[in-house]
Amino acid sequence: MRIVAYLYSDPLLETTPDPTLWGWEIDRVYQDLATEKTPRMELQQLLSDCQTKPAEYLLIRRLEELGDSMEDVRDRLSHLESLNVKVISIESTEPNLQSEFLNFLQQLQRNQQSRRIRQGHARNRVKALAPPGKAPYGYRRSRNRYLLDRSTAPVVKEFFERFLLFGSVRGAVRYLEKQYGKKISVSTGSRWLTNPVYRGDLEYQNGDVLSDTHTAIISRDEAAQVDRLLRRNRRLPSRTASAPRSLAGLVRCKMCHSPMTIARVTQSRSSRRKNAKEYLYLRPTQCSNPCSNQPKCKAIAYDAILQRTIEQICEELPRAVSGVELPDVEGIKQKIGSAIAQKQAILDQIPSLLERGVLDLETADLRQYNLRAELAELQGKLAQLPPVNLSAIAQTVSIPQFWFDLSESERRFYFREFIRQVELIREGAEWELELNFIF
Repeated sequence: MRIVAYLYSDPLLETTPDPTLWGWEIDRVYQDLATEKTPRMELQQLLSDCQTKPAEYLLIRRLEELGDSMEDVRDRLSHLESLNVKVISIESTEPNLQSEFLNFLQQLQRNQQSRRIRQGHARNRVKALAPPGKAPYGYRRSRNRYLLDRSTAPVVKEFFERFLLFGSVRGAVRYLEKQYGKKISVSTGSRWLTNPVYRGDLEYQNGDVLSDTHTAIISRDEAAQVDRLLRRNRRLPSRTASAPRSLAGLVRCKMCHSPMTIARVTQSRSSRRKNAKEYLYLRPTQCSNPCSNQPKCKAIAYDAILQRTIEQICEELPRAVSGVELPDVEGIKQKIGSAIAQKQAILDQIPSLLERGVLDLETADLRQYNLRAELAELQGKLAQLPPVNLSAIAQTVSIPQFWFDLSESERRFYFREFIRQVELIREGAEWELELNFIF
């Protein structure tokens, strides 16, 4: 009994399947790769061999792999049937009843049509063309590529600059509405911050990213800072990233384990509201079950906590940094940079290989696509590395005057760069703070 198998795959849509996937003892595996110019040579060889060396069974993954159209599939099935070859499809179930056969053919036709559409998208992807659909805000489409829209690109640029300055998505969204009359939701703003398009890259439906495909609105350094701020904000409670006070979302009562919110109280006796004196307090939000023999946790003046936090960060931060084993950032950067240079050198050689006929156009396009995707991944890893020496910056921010010269928004930015949690420890009327750093 002779058993043969046939595999057909498109390298633009899937990885080349393993010829040993069948789990049977196969006498021979015929395998074709889809290209625009190469016909199914192995399939033709299979049909020719079946005439001289008859096979009893032909294993395939799906029936649609036998042709690019319903007519091709039908003709080849008829040919194989005339040669007394039994076709077994391992991933699709053949209909048992005549009434099911029409539905089976319709599904087969839909699968082939879907494959042709995906192949068209894949060919555009290999050529680094923009995906289908409307161009993102800030760009316009021109011949399947993105060009900067001079009227809207400055709005997007201002949004990113505002976020980098204050680290707040909601604040940047409110600023756009106030300054430009551009209304977007917070979720849209979050998508803008992570969209590779604004960094000069294209991301496709399969998850691949190609770098430097069009003019970027933000630089690589700015994109790395955006990613760092977003990671930092994920550690904080909801809405505290845009809170006006620098300690918002950082303070927790160690006695009742309750987060502490900032309460604002104004002097009610003032006849004019603009002259009313303001008092700020930190109070627990979930102190419903205080510890035994202890009264319910009371509010504490915000300024006193702020003053003590600054004093302790100036005293403890250099000591904490010196006790941390920091990774060899420079060594990691050199290793990634070497890998980037190596792949870039291969990418630069492809045009000459194409001219000399070593590579055909389709193979060259596919190789360029894969290299650019690998380069984008390496550049992403490089951008995530710490941009500065932590020991050096710790010495700078350990000066009390540095903190007092900052606005509340700026102070909030720096607090969250170093502090994970500020724990309030009460001892009767006395209290002290414990700082938990992020490293």
